Amino acid sequence: MRAAVVPAKETATRLRLRLRGAVQGVGMRPFVHGLALRFHLSGFVRNDAEGVLIEVEGFTRDFVSALRAELPPLARLDSCECEEIAPRGDAGFQIETTRRGKAQTRIPADAATCEKCLDDLFDPSSRFHLYPFVNCTHCGPRYTLTRALPYDRAQTSMARFPMCADCAQDYADPTNRRFHAEPIACPTCGPRLTHAPQEIVAALRAGAIVALKGIGGFHLLCDAHNAETVAELRRRKGREAKPFALMLANEASLALFGAPTPEEAALLRAPAHPVVLVESRKNLPEVLAPGMSRIGVMLAYAPVHHLLFHAAGAERDAPCDFALVATSANPGGEPLVTGNDEARRKLEKIADLIVTHDRDIVVRADDSVMQIVDGAPAFLRRARGFVPEPIDLGGDGPCVLACGGHLKATLTLTRGREAFVCQHIGDLSDAETFRFYEESAAHLLRLLDVQPEVVACDLHPDYLSTRFAENFGLPVLRLQHHAAHVAAIAAEHGETEIFGAALDGTGLGDDGAIWGGEVLRLDGRGGFLREGALAPLPLWGGDRAAREPWRMGLAAFAALGRLDEAAGFFSAVPQAAQVAKMLGARHPQTSSLGRLFDAAAALLGFPQKQEFEGQAAMRLEALVREPKALPGGYVWRDQKLDFTPLLAHLIDARPDPRKGAELLHGTLIAGLAEALCALAQVGEEIALGGGCMMNRILSEGLAQRLRENNHAPLLARKLPPNDGGLSLGQAALARAALKNELEGEKKCVSQSPSR
Repeated sequence: MRAAVVPAKETATRLRLRLRGAVQGVGMRPFVHGLALRFHLSGFVRNDAEGVLIEVEGFTRDFVSALRAELPPLARLDSCECEEIAPRGDAGFQIETTRRGKAQTRIPADAATCEKCLDDLFDPSSRFHLYPFVNCTHCGPRYTLTRALPYDRAQTSMARFPMCADCAQDYADPTNRRFHAEPIACPTCGPRLTHAPQEIVAALRAGAIVALKGIGGFHLLCDAHNAETVAELRRRKGREAKPFALMLANEASLALFGAPTPEEAALLRAPAHPVVLVESRKNLPEVLAPGMSRIGVMLAYAPVHHLLFHAAGAERDAPCDFALVATSANPGGEPLVTGNDEARRKLEKIADLIVTHDRDIVVRADDSVMQIVDGAPAFLRRARGFVPEPIDLGGDGPCVLACGGHLKATLTLTRGREAFVCQHIGDLSDAETFRFYEESAAHLLRLLDVQPEVVACDLHPDYLSTRFAENFGLPVLRLQHHAAHVAAIAAEHGETEIFGAALDGTGLGDDGAIWGGEVLRLDGRGGFLREGALAPLPLWGGDRAAREPWRMGLAAFAALGRLDEAAGFFSAVPQAAQVAKMLGARHPQTSSLGRLFDAAAALLGFPQKQEFEGQAAMRLEALVREPKALPGGYVWRDQKLDFTPLLAHLIDARPDPRKGAELLHGTLIAGLAEALCALAQVGEEIALGGGCMMNRILSEGLAQRLRENNHAPLLARKLPPNDGGLSLGQAALARAALKNELEGEKKCVSQSPSR
């Protein structure tokens, strides 16, 4: 935040202050009004397209200091520009009407219900008593109900609900916590739920699956203690093994089901209330998170959630055994359901009870999912509670729309020095999800009111995100997948030139091969140098190899020159013998670390089909207690890191799965650290990106080894390290390339002879 300029001596002055950042919809104007009254100042405050504009007259030094030190809880101040202007002699301090214009500000993210609103919710004397849509300027929905900027009620889905006299009075009162709380409503004038909380809880206790409309979409809920119902939810939703998240009444209930660290507990309490991975106490049915040592937990974050637990007998701050599976309502890989009619049409065969309300969801947003990695929060999925908070790129640059990848797709739109990354979208193979992707692009462009100069996308010609870019009607920059992964880490840390690793599943290399274990150096001009890689393994079956790990198990035998043994090792897989014969023919290669994990999983006897992406690697990670490097388990030679000695050991020694998983992780950490330290410059920062960096054991172990060798590891903090952050890296590379091109043109002009 840039420092405000204040007068050198305390005399009566008039100051004009321009606030930029998340400064609308967070109670900034009443806060400023209160400060002005406190310091006996005259002037005004108003919202406009750039943020918040303030003029104050009087003895202003303490006002400026207090403004910066006492911001409202949800406010994020990027800059405070201040200038002294001529006094006007205003009488009193006014909150002026919003002035519209070209949007240069932003909307804050949705926030969980605050403690004061919970007080109102459970206070029989409050007009908000047991009202499932209570909110104030410190909490409630923002992004998910906003159609356009500036953030005013008329621009939200609350426009259809005229305020009653009591709400209008609160809304107009600068001393009230609900002053200009755009979603303000009460039972007299606001949205209504179709079913009472008591009815919903009765259905849940009876073993029903309930679809509940919330903040950014519908949840599918069921009793987490009821193994049969959880299994039935899996069957109906077509989600055989991917872990379900758990919703609990409050923080006091956490210890009943998990063992969170202090850092994890703090993250659970954050205003976003994300899903957080914590160690499980294993006292819930295994079907909740099969084969996992951790469970995803979130605390009730919307008023309706608190009312459900209240109806189930929970007390405000007391432990409660009532726990709910809470998973996104999206059948068959489609995007999250948001509309009432859509829910009745798409969820009728999944949910026994569908609970809706009449406040429209403008922007769908799944729950964000996070974990603590190397002592700090890290994203697995970034959506509700964090979008649309921008990432500061450190300086102005061209406006770029970056289209991301094909799986875990996101889009990034840059404006000035900010990068706005949309919420998690998902797998673009599904037609409905691709429509959601197109909607998200249109919404970003409308909301930020900018026109991109270029569109950036992946090298892969068959990604739907690439085709979207090609059809957008602007110049297209095609960028290498793993360079974008490293660039995403660099961008969020304010770097452009950087050395790093992209440890990933799949991505098209600039040589046409499938990469995924790359050591890269970004040149700060949009280009990169591949300085090292994992030794390749055969990739038979293309994308099928990611779904059927036994194929990578065969690849391990082929790489060792022992393919004749493979059919016997995989005798339980009928196709293995035939595919082993085919492997003798010409086949593609991959340097993917993700596929190396799959090979190890197959050799350790894990299920030979993955029900969801990364399942085998996640189960291996869940087994590890202490990583242990296998002596001689890798070879680092000629810029290639070869782990076939480890694979040979897994074949010959046939260790039990836990020991094998510990050897895999320990050996990977040792080998990757040696390669990175050998290629890095002395004391150099090293960026670590790619989907494999979601593995906490690998990330923490590698980061620690790098520190021991005097290198500073840079991990993903503001976005997921997987393809959820890819669009940011594309945007950063594209801006660097455009800047370099522009500077080259300027240089040519300056060096051209005069005529």
